[in-house]
Amino acid sequence: MSFTFQVHFRPEPGGGYTVLVPSLPGCVSFGETLEEAKQMATEAIALYVETLREKNEQVVDDANAFDARVQISVP
Repeated sequence: MSFTFQVHFRPEPGGGYTVLVPSLPGCVSFGETLEEAKQMATEAIALYVETLREKNEQVVDDANAFDARVQISVP
């Protein structure tokens, strides 16, 4: 079975990347390099999905999702 998830890579001030998976609450990973961060995120997502399936919970992926940026001004 195949799933598609959007991930957010955030460069950290001290180095490395934190990876967030918005559609999987609490699914966060980290890697020293971008490549390692991608690999760690893939593993974290796989474990998260495996846990959902073991609990017979629905896995909703991001196959039809898209991102947009919204700029706001705060007085």
